[in-house]
Order: sequence, then structure tokens, then C-alpha cells
Amino acid sequence: MTDCEVPYSQGQRAQWSSETAFVFSMSAAAVGLGNLWRFPYMVGENGGGAFIIAYLIALVLVALPIMMMEVGAGRLVQGSVVGTFRTVRRFGTLYGWFVVMLTIAITSYYLVITGWTMGYAVSAFCMAVEPFDDFTTGYNSLWYFFAVTVLATAVLIRGVSAIENISKILMPVLVLMIIGLVIFAARMDGWEEARSFIFVADYSQLASPTIWLFAFGQAFYTLAIGQGYLVTYGSYIPQQTNVPRACLIVAGTETSIALLAGLMIFPFVFTYGFDPGAGSQLAFDTLPRVFDEMEHGAWLAMGFFFLFFAAAFSSCLAGLKVITAAFSEEFRMGELRSVLAVGCLMIFLGVPSALSFSPLELSVMGMPFLDFMDQFGGTNMVVASGIIGTGLVCWFVPRPRIAQALGARSRWWEFKIYVIGRSLPFLAAAFILWNIL
Repeated sequence: MTDCEVPYSQGQRAQWSSETAFVFSMSAAAVGLGNLWRFPYMVGENGGGAFIIAYLIALVLVALPIMMMEVGAGRLVQGSVVGTFRTVRRFGTLYGWFVVMLTIAITSYYLVITGWTMGYAVSAFCMAVEPFDDFTTGYNSLWYFFAVTVLATAVLIRGVSAIENISKILMPVLVLMIIGLVIFAARMDGWEEARSFIFVADYSQLASPTIWLFAFGQAFYTLAIGQGYLVTYGSYIPQQTNVPRACLIVAGTETSIALLAGLMIFPFVFTYGFDPGAGSQLAFDTLPRVFDEMEHGAWLAMGFFFLFFAAAFSSCLAGLKVITAAFSEEFRMGELRSVLAVGCLMIFLGVPSALSFSPLELSVMGMPFLDFMDQFGGTNMVVASGIIGTGLVCWFVPRPRIAQALGARSRWWEFKIYVIGRSLPFLAAAFILWNIL
């Protein structure tokens, strides 16, 4: 077989039960932290409405076609991210392992943040939700990180069906609760200021390369591009799935929930005088005050923080699934052994991020270690990874194979993916040179 011949795998592999199951599972994988936690704090730190405009442009013009390509590549080869890119081109193995390493780094701090959501859920059920600074006065970040990692390892042992069942039940309930909180937020004093912050843009800010870098980073992050999630999840979808349709639904869901998350959090930020640029702890600073002020807020806090934890947990499962699939196939490990090995690896690598929000206050370059990991890995490396992967597929896989991978009758998306994939590496190089010069 030559490098460009990419057949459907003939081996036996678990599958999502339907296209709908894939949509729910993929949405749950990215919604949890990419939108509820990261999107509001990125908007707050990067100019509000101007950032959202840059983000939507990056999402529609570039991120969505790349998303379709990555899902299609996984569907075509039906293997791990390393195996998929090795089939595309032999030196693609190096890129596949780069993606796995990047996902390991991102998941290590994802588990810490998911531990925060678990801690807040536990506190809510104990009727004792506290501000973030109080929550992190001890070593709660570390203990809850350990608990989440052990729980995620146990769920992964159950396989794809466990992820699917969790996603189908919890995602719709979480969306309904977010909508309810937005309705409540609309009655707050800071509602108009929040709307202006989100929807009124200072267009002069769009001249800044930095805002575009963070916008592309968030768009790629939101759709889980360049992290192996899409390739791995795509490898489990049935052959009759229409990839563009499924991806459009997921992207629409992601974007809607991201904007709702902003409308949920920023009215309270402005009402209570919080700093919108507070960083990664923004949601955890704001929401306890919200529920404390609401009638029956203690009961709503129970439901919300449990669902927030469930959505964040789904994101962690997706990242861990990428890593375990690669370990299992590349090292010829059984599923159980690969899951346990990855669980131990996460315990080891996640400790520095957990300790950055503890009495030790572990930091790098003047920022918490977790924030450094998110801004460096979650923006710069994710964008670079997505561009490299797209270039590999679109330069070395023939267009008919790309069309086969998409499973769609329309040639529009095939053409758009092909053009964007081939031109994006050169455009990215030009952007870097422009900023250097």
C-alpha cells in the first residue's frame, strides 16, 4: 500500500450506535471546559465583543472545515491518531505522537479543573459553596484531582458505551439549566453592561495579531481540533454517517453554549464588581456569589455544579480516550493495561497544575502553572497542531479519499477542506513572519 492509499479498516472496532450518539458524545467532549470555563475567561481577557467577532470568523472559515477533515480522517482509517497519520504518510507518525503528547499535557490540567467542579459539586450538596480563594486555601485542588483521575480511569475501563450513555443523559439537562441561569441573569443590574461587553465591539482591537491568535486558539480548542479527539471519536462512527452534517450540528451546539455561558456569567461579573479579566478562576469566583444571592440558590447550586462536573468530566474522558487508544495500538497493550498506564501517567503529570492553586502557589513566568499550561498548550500548540495535521491530510491524501471520508454527496465541503488544508500552512507562516518583521 502506498502512502496515499487509505482504505477503510477491515478490523473489528467498537462504534457509536448512531450519528446522533456521535453528535451527543462529541458535543459533551468539548462543551464542558472549552465553553463553560475557558470561553468566558478568554472573552474577559481579550476585549469582549472584538474577541467574539474574531472567534466566530476563525470558527466558520477555518476551524469548522478542519474539524470535518479530522473526523473524516478518523472514520477513514479507524485507528488511533498515531495510526491514522502514519497511514496518511510514514513521517506522519511523528505528528501523531506530537498530538498525543499535546493531549497528555492538556488533559493533565483538565483533570485539575474538573476536580474543582467536583469539589464545588460536593460543597453544594453540603450547602457550603465557598469563593474560589477559600476553596484553594488548602490542598483541595490536589485531592479532588486525584479523585477525578481515579473515577475517569474506572469509566474508561467500561469503554465507548459508557461515554455515550453519560453524554445522552446529562448534556440536554445541562443546556436547560444554563438557559435558566441566563434568564435569571437578564434581571441583574449588570445585564446591559454585560450585553454591551459581549456584543458591542471596539473594531480597532481587530488590528492586533494577539487577539486573532487567541481567537483561533479558542476556535480550535472549542471544536477540539489538533488534539486527537476528533480523529479518535471519528474512528468509532458508523460508515453511513454524514460527517459535514454531524460536525455542523456539533459546532452550532458548541457556539451556542459558549455564547450562553458568557451571557450567564458576565451579568454577575459586572453586577458584583468582579474583574472580567480575572483568568482561569473567573467562573469559580462568580458562580458561588450567584447562587448565594438567588432564592432557592442552594438547591440550584447542587444541580448546576453536578452538571458542570459531568460536562467537564466528559471532556476529560475524550482526552484520555485519545491517549489510551494510542497506547493500546502502538504499544500492543490490552485495553485495561493502557487505561491503567494512562491513569498513572496523569496522576504524575497533573500534580504541578494542582499545586499551582494551593498554599505552594506553583507558578511559571509570573502566572499559575495551570494558566501557563493553558495559554501555551491550549492556544499556541493547539493552533500549530491543527494546521500541521490539516496540511498532512490535504497534501498527501487524494481528494476522492477525502470525499469518501466525509460521506457526503455535496462537493462543496470537500473542495473547501482541500483548499483550506493546502493553503493554511503557508498562511500561518506568513502570519508569523508578518509579526516578526
